[in-house]
Amino acid sequence: MNAQNGYDIEDLKPGMTASIAKTINYADIVLFAGVSTDNNPVHINEEYAKTTMFGGRIAHGMLTSTLISAVLGNRLPGPGCIYMGQTLKFKAPVHPGDTVTATVTVKEVILEKKRVIMETVCTIGGKVVIDGEATLMCTSKND
Repeated sequence: MNAQNGYDIEDLKPGMTASIAKTINYADIVLFAGVSTDNNPVHINEEYAKTTMFGGRIAHGMLTSTLISAVLGNRLPGPGCIYMGQTLKFKAPVHPGDTVTATVTVKEVILEKKRVIMETVCTIGGKVVIDGEATLMCTSKND
């Protein structure tokens, strides 16, 4: 592990995994709308959202995906890593009150470039709501 207590590239192995869970609430959605300026009424207007196929307000997809960033930056690889890229596929909506679990798994370690490819997924009760892949630059014991 590095000085910030994250994993160095040399410590990472395919199959390593870490997760974080959070219950998304109305305040999270409103605050994210304010920060992002994404005020789509499906996120912030219950009366409008009831008329959509979702039957009520849903969380921003990008709000949900930030849980992936939390796992990558805080747990695996953790502090010191740099997020370089992410693909995301939004599979199902997240409603206020849903508990989302974000899980990352080491898919590939590219030691010579200090890069790691991670599988990323967000689930609610085992149902996939987001999946994708992240690329990160990691610290090295040789730096």
